[in-house]
Amino acid sequence: MHVAHLSLRDFRSYAEVDVPLTPGATAFVGPNGQGKTNLVEAVDYLATLTSHRVATDTPLVRVGADSAVVRARVVRDGREALLEVELVPGGSNRARVNRAPLPRVRELLGLFRSVVFSPEDLTLVKGDPVERRRFLDQLLVARAPRLAGVRADYDRVLRQRNTLLKSAGGSRRSSSAGESALRTLDAWDAHLARTGAELLAERLRLVELLRPLVDARYRDVAASALGHRTTVSMAYAPSFPLPEQVTVDRDELHAAMLAELANRRGDELDRGVTLVGPHRDELQLGIGDLPARGYASHGESWSLALSLRLASYDLQRSDGEDPVLVLDDVFAELDSDRRHRLASSVEAAEQVLVTAAVAADVPDALAGARYDVRGGGVRRVH
Repeated sequence: MHVAHLSLRDFRSYAEVDVPLTPGATAFVGPNGQGKTNLVEAVDYLATLTSHRVATDTPLVRVGADSAVVRARVVRDGREALLEVELVPGGSNRARVNRAPLPRVRELLGLFRSVVFSPEDLTLVKGDPVERRRFLDQLLVARAPRLAGVRADYDRVLRQRNTLLKSAGGSRRSSSAGESALRTLDAWDAHLARTGAELLAERLRLVELLRPLVDARYRDVAASALGHRTTVSMAYAPSFPLPEQVTVDRDELHAAMLAELANRRGDELDRGVTLVGPHRDELQLGIGDLPARGYASHGESWSLALSLRLASYDLQRSDGEDPVLVLDDVFAELDSDRRHRLASSVEAAEQVLVTAAVAADVPDALAGARYDVRGGGVRRVH
């Protein structure tokens, strides 16, 4: 899979730009603030419908414009497709495939895949649990796009249940109003447990698949620099202890979550918030015998974050896909040994897009096509 041509209109800093691309390595080189990352951000947006830099679409639309368009000609298994998404802040985004509108934007998911590693990925190791949950969910959706609907349903039910908890907690003194609210809460418990169990089961399976891949990538990227601390651990920690007999079977998880919701109902009513479910789970990471968060050095954190991304790339390749790999401004942060290990480990990818402030930061193993990016322009230099 690779991008053969990228076109942007009113996306970030670009009023309009067209960039032809080829398989193999391509580097976008230029001073900071010139728009290198905007290009690869647009590529990733087509794959994920999200930005790896900001939480909303508004900053992606050029100042003064009403909307932005990201369009790419993508080659997958020898067949071309024209993918397009129009971003409309305050309105509904629109998507098209080969000029034909899609009923829902999220139907674009799965048609194109990318994996991005960027400086922001340090939050996968050092940040809050929400960052690690987002990492898992984005990978789940990349492999099974229908799970985007499951996640959206779960978030919707969670918001409505939290609203009900606040009102039910305040009305418990009124017997009639309190009983009505609690009956309604029973129905929302069932909805939450149904979607939550499916999401939880998928995450548990995913972590089992990722664990050996992350450990292998970590050893490959950082082995010479880490001495004896070369083992990475990954454990999924649900928001409540699962009974020992519970497996990743969705029905068993559904029953366990329903039971815990009933057990914690008093606490939830007192606090007016849902305390049980995948939205409160954690992906625990460790290096050697210590938790990575709070104990890993800067270099170890970089290596672990990179290993998580490369493992997600490896897993998708095992599905028969070869995502476009984006390395956004990462080589300047790596020492010489890690830099060359990383380049050697990804040079066989069908397409690698690299951004760098100076050409010297791009390892020889990734010396393919190069574009100079500055002054709002994108010019191929070789």
